[in-house]
Amino acid sequence: MERTQRELATLAGGCFWCLEAVFEQLQGVESVVSGYSGGHVARPTYEQVCTGATGHAEAVQVTFDPQVISYRELIEVFFALHDPTTLNRQGPDEGTQYRSAIYYHSPEQKATAEQVIAEVHGAGVWKRPIVTEVTSSPTFYTAEEYHQHYFSRNPYQGYCQFIIAPKVAKLRKEYLTKLKK
Repeated sequence: MERTQRELATLAGGCFWCLEAVFEQLQGVESVVSGYSGGHVARPTYEQVCTGATGHAEAVQVTFDPQVISYRELIEVFFALHDPTTLNRQGPDEGTQYRSAIYYHSPEQKATAEQVIAEVHGAGVWKRPIVTEVTSSPTFYTAEEYHQHYFSRNPYQGYCQFIIAPKVAKLRKEYLTKLKK
């Protein structure tokens, strides 16, 4: 039996708890790890990243089976569930660590990301320009254990209820056929 190749997608779109909660629910997604990417400090801590001085963004690294869900589909979900027009901000979260970024792992991923951005822009989905950076994937640093699977472990925490739960509800409504059973 031939084993299919797995791929990585590394995405930043505000708080990593939000992205993790969404991507974990999609068919074909095998794992989602919260962490930090795009900065200049090796092995940063959450406290360091929160200062904005490390250059890192809160990001997720998604391992997926491209025969079940394509990279393009992941990018489409990414753009549907965060605001790619706000520079260094998502909702109440502000700072460079909350920027919108796609860290590609291959020339094909770069081309796909740029194509989806052009299509979203061309469709007029957003009134303001998309500011999502598209950059070659730098080193990804896994966040501390207490950040992993945060929403599923803390569903009644205030931030989870008011910020993450609506994004999860939107995913369930708009991508019902893509959800894990």
